[in-house]
Amino acid sequence: MNMAYREKIAWLELAGQVVAYGGFFAAVIVAERMGGVSLLLFIGLFAAASVIRMLIEGVGRFVIAARSGADARVPADERDRAIARRGAAIAYYVLMAGMILVGLVMPFTASGMKIVSAALLGLVLAELVRCSIIVSSYRRGWHG
Repeated sequence: MNMAYREKIAWLELAGQVVAYGGFFAAVIVAERMGGVSLLLFIGLFAAASVIRMLIEGVGRFVIAARSGADARVPADERDRAIARRGAAIAYYVLMAGMILVGLVMPFTASGMKIVSAALLGLVLAELVRCSIIVSSYRRGWHG
């Protein structure tokens, strides 16, 4: 089955996030169990994860565009825009739930790096949901 260009990009974004931020959160959990996560370590790990994600997505976009030829230059049509809106709308609710947890609940039960980590997790989960909705919409042939 031939994938649409924007579906390939959504898969790429999904993979980049899982690899980069999956590794980031795994490293944070390991560091926490070994004695704690300093701010410098957290920032260094996050910077490394962000660079890894940018490299995966940058190189991947280049390769996908080169292999897709003219398809990569075709502007998004109504279906593509509807799918993107649907993904963003659902991801917004995930983001809001995460931020309510981080801003309104966690200050009474946690502090410091746990709140920062939870906020970052909320952002990453929202992006994962956005990409997942886009991929599943293309897979199921959603037409809005």
